[in-house]
Amino acid sequence: MPMLGAILTPHPPVLLPEVGRGREREIAATGRAMEQAAREVARWNPDVLIVSSPHTILYGDYFHIAPGAGASGSMAAFGAPQVRMDVTYDAALRDEVIRRAGAAGLEAGTLGQRDPALDHGVLIPLYYLRKSGVTCPILRMGLSGFSALDHYRLGQCVAEAAEALGRRAVFVASGDLSHKLKADGPYGFAPEGPVFDEAVTKAMAAGDFLSFLTMDAGLCSRAAECGLRSFQMMAGALDGLAVSPRLLSHEGTFGVGYAVALFPVTGRDAGRCFAPACEAALKAKLARRRASEDPWVRLARLSLETCVRTGRPLDTLPDGLPAQLTGQAAGAFVSLHQNGQLRGCIGTTSPTQPSVAWEIVRNAVSAGTRDPRFPALRKEELDTLEYSVDVLGQPQPVDSPAQLDPRRYGVIVTYGRKRGLLLPDLEGVDTVEQQVDIARQKGGIRPEDPYTLQRFEVVRHL
Repeated sequence: MPMLGAILTPHPPVLLPEVGRGREREIAATGRAMEQAAREVARWNPDVLIVSSPHTILYGDYFHIAPGAGASGSMAAFGAPQVRMDVTYDAALRDEVIRRAGAAGLEAGTLGQRDPALDHGVLIPLYYLRKSGVTCPILRMGLSGFSALDHYRLGQCVAEAAEALGRRAVFVASGDLSHKLKADGPYGFAPEGPVFDEAVTKAMAAGDFLSFLTMDAGLCSRAAECGLRSFQMMAGALDGLAVSPRLLSHEGTFGVGYAVALFPVTGRDAGRCFAPACEAALKAKLARRRASEDPWVRLARLSLETCVRTGRPLDTLPDGLPAQLTGQAAGAFVSLHQNGQLRGCIGTTSPTQPSVAWEIVRNAVSAGTRDPRFPALRKEELDTLEYSVDVLGQPQPVDSPAQLDPRRYGVIVTYGRKRGLLLPDLEGVDTVEQQVDIARQKGGIRPEDPYTLQRFEVVRHL
């Protein structure tokens, strides 16, 4: 068993005395737990640490693995340049992981490095591990926009590579929990924050890695967490292995969740292979979603699937559509999500077609094939999509942002011929300031431009 175990760690800079300058005492339980976890890893005497961090280079469509022979980093950005370390990379293990990831159909490699310096998501756990005498080489891995299952599968590739090379490895999953635990915290409060922390720490304590893979994407987004994908990769690295889970601490003193957990491997356990169960849960969820789609969403799905599968657009409307679809015209947006991530969104603010139905037909195809942010959909992706359709009401001018509400109203920001629009009730958009700023940037409008605002209501169909 090349995987000796794993530790799950937070990475708050204030935890280090050189940065906290006394404030670290406010999260002393986290510090003690980090020391305990590091001492345990030292007893395991690993040959290599695999460190995943949400602050290492992240791409939506690529797993970045740090290249080169090694790297350096410091906490200078947090006022402590004296906290500095150098690491050596296990190049042979990196090459083997990349080879196995390619064979598994995962996009992973060393391309696209922008900053070779060690980020604080890596430095902080290494700070404690070095103090406990763990000085072995590391493999430094970033996260991606891929699915939970893809992160799990990359973790499997890591374990397989370590076994092939005879490495005694420990996975270090760096990540904080919700950033929305307190109204006076740096990121404010969201009700989903404590819910997420309770769910994920319960999973840690039980060693329930399937829960890491199947948590609701909307909950995670609104909770503003940063560690779950790191934990999913760790779960894959421990695929098929029995562990003795220990949740050592959990604190939310500063409004951000910090948890420390330890997962020593105790043997093999074929019952702890979670990829098949994750796939089954995802298929069941998509089937339930599809079964409950209303006529607006079913029409969007029919339009896009017809175009992608046949290469031709839908040329006639299906029978039995409601009069609201066929008897009136309105602007409409079609949004596509895949694995909880946006996969395309195109719409019109005012009608361009004779009816809402034809507006949806046209915009569904555009969302799947013409959104410049994404490649055109492939046939094999069609069964993985979740659709939503927003039918827009008439835009109304507003005199000030005080008349906006990001949950109820969408916003249109206009300056001359430039226009940016944002729909209401979007995950991660909690304030009027966020909503206006995103819409303004989408329209290429500068903050100092004398723009005007409009609001609109939508009827959302799922």
